[in-house]
Amino acid sequence: MVTSHPQNQAKSTPIESSTSMQKTQSLTNPRLHVTFIDKDGAQHSFEVAAGDNLMDIAQAEDLEMEGACGGSCACSTCHVIVDDPDKYDAMPEPSDDENDMLDLAFGLTETSRLGCQVKMAKEIDGVKIRLPSMTRNLQAADFKGAKKS
Repeated sequence: MVTSHPQNQAKSTPIESSTSMQKTQSLTNPRLHVTFIDKDGAQHSFEVAAGDNLMDIAQAEDLEMEGACGGSCACSTCHVIVDDPDKYDAMPEPSDDENDMLDLAFGLTETSRLGCQVKMAKEIDGVKIRLPSMTRNLQAADFKGAKKS
């Protein structure tokens, strides 16, 4: 079951109570855990499926994450900060496109990523993700055709 603040009820589907059903589900689709820390410091923990990306999870759970480009790695509004450097190191390296967009992010850190590019996997099960206090809605398209001075 999803754990969160009492006022936040998760929209995730609960796992069937049958022990054999739980074992079958955990073998075919293991449930992973992610905790988001919002800008006010409140923690929101969820059970999610492998392959879900952080932006989709946050938006499905009504957390404050814009994702202006719809997850196409063309903006920085889904910028997140991975709280644990070991979990950050367990993630696949960011692509050049992701790094370019991260350069536009407000409050960039050594463990910053774009939520749309981070997919949940057993290697990062239990990851804590901090949502920045603010975002910038700068997109790659804002810079195409710009005059150089």
